[in-house]
Amino acid sequence: MAPEGAPALVLAVPGVPSTATRSLAEEVVSIARSELPGMNARIGYLDGDDEEFPSLRSVLAQTAEQRTARYELALAAGREVAEPEGPAAVVVPLLAGPDAALMGQIRQAVVDSGAPAELTDVLGPHPLLAEALHVRLSEAGLARADRARLFTVATAADGIILATVGGEEAVQAAGISGMLLAARLAVPVMAAALDQEGAVAATAEQLRGSGSTQLALAPHVIGPEVDEGLLEVAAKDAGCASAEALGAYPAIGRLALSQYMTALGIAPQPTGAPAQ
Repeated sequence: MAPEGAPALVLAVPGVPSTATRSLAEEVVSIARSELPGMNARIGYLDGDDEEFPSLRSVLAQTAEQRTARYELALAAGREVAEPEGPAAVVVPLLAGPDAALMGQIRQAVVDSGAPAELTDVLGPHPLLAEALHVRLSEAGLARADRARLFTVATAADGIILATVGGEEAVQAAGISGMLLAARLAVPVMAAALDQEGAVAATAEQLRGSGSTQLALAPHVIGPEVDEGLLEVAAKDAGCASAEALGAYPAIGRLALSQYMTALGIAPQPTGAPAQ
């Protein structure tokens, strides 16, 4: 159970708000709540501006106001309660890897809200992201689901392009997930920036030059942070098939909760999973 009076977990969702984005964010929050019952979890959109898609700034301001109101109501009812201190919210970015531009916008939204809030790091790199990448590739028929089973997939890739956004720092972070994924699949994996012109195509040529003949694109992104159509264009540039973005894979919700609990100094729930 969440500690009484614990700050809210506010999931900071980048990108243009949409019903699909909201559904994804709600599923991530639902996974986190299932791991820590009683937790107050909310969603704030970096580009939100209305009741349907509330902005991160307004969600944080409202969360702080509600905490103050609960305290004042308790005092009025004659209860002995401690004055609220510490953060009213812990903001967890819905990002698989570092993105300086988006993180800068999130930090500014926290400041502009005027709310006492703590901002965590992004969700990766982490071994669970390598697991999620593996699952998405296998769902698309581009990788074996389990190395322990002695069979092959006819369309399995022999070279993986790990596509990310956020510049060189994001590529380096994705490279860590790439090493873990390469160990799982026993094929070469190279990271490339979706937002750097020609990077994906160049990486595809590098993999082909080293002997890979059947490539696959593995998005090292959750989804909302990528401009619509960018993954399709990248796969076309690379001349290969693509897996789906990570989306609301269960590990995403568990990693968001882990960041929240770490920020509060609470021992995180185990987030490891048996290797496939």
